[in-house]
Amino acid sequence: MTAKRLDALAITVMTVLCINFGLQQIAIKFTLPDISPVMQAGIRSIGATLLLMVWMKYKGETIFQRDGAEIWGILAGLLFAGEFLVLYKALEMTGAARATIFLYTSPFIVAIGAQLFLPSERMRLIHIAGLAAAFIGVFLAFSDAFSSGAATLTGDLLALLAAIMWGATTVLIKASPQASISPARVLLYQLAVSGLTLPIASLIMGEDGVRQWTITSGMAMFYQTVVIAFISYLTWFWLIKHYQASKIATFSFLTPMFGVFFAWVILAEPISLSFFMALALVAVGIYLVNRP
Repeated sequence: MTAKRLDALAITVMTVLCINFGLQQIAIKFTLPDISPVMQAGIRSIGATLLLMVWMKYKGETIFQRDGAEIWGILAGLLFAGEFLVLYKALEMTGAARATIFLYTSPFIVAIGAQLFLPSERMRLIHIAGLAAAFIGVFLAFSDAFSSGAATLTGDLLALLAAIMWGATTVLIKASPQASISPARVLLYQLAVSGLTLPIASLIMGEDGVRQWTITSGMAMFYQTVVIAFISYLTWFWLIKHYQASKIATFSFLTPMFGVFFAWVILAEPISLSFFMALALVAVGIYLVNRP
């Protein structure tokens, strides 16, 4: 199947996804006092795996079968789990703004991978310029926090490693037999593998896991599990299957912008004029990347 350029449906769905991914950071922050970060990710993956299996059963899709993509699915699952593990570790060692900037180099990884492994999705110079404009916009949005805090080189490198894993997962799905299976099966591999590995990683890392359950952490975990890991990720992989991966990845630059906005609205964190300048740059970048 030939991947399509972004149409009105894809743009609308991606915008909703970016809003949800931006809110995800708020949900994680609300849960941290009660549940350690990597254990959060593990619990989320386990719950979403069960929901996805129920969904597949409802749709009449066989859950356990040989589909010719097993090895690639396990590899994608390990990349998915590794991304969250190193990202949360990075956040212990570097500032959140710095980590976000390095994480959102991921669309560049996807663009490079598309040049190498996805001939039908190769980008022209104007598209690469749009990618750069969007990234500069993200950097500008976080420039104040980026310049005000000290961070370790190790944390920065871990956040960059998370971006590489995220981008590699996207390219792997498009360039391997995973591209020919259903979005639900693509997601099942990643949720199941991460659901098995992340809780073990949390114990090995010495996290204290679940300290207590409160109404706040319960609602936040429900949002992370049902809305993000099940509904949003299933929709994300549907988009990756049907549309050009490099353009979908570039659109994800909106996520940290929504994250800043919701932190301002919900957590009363300050927002500056540079944020609105950054938003304009991201919009211009997305427009350039999606030009025919």
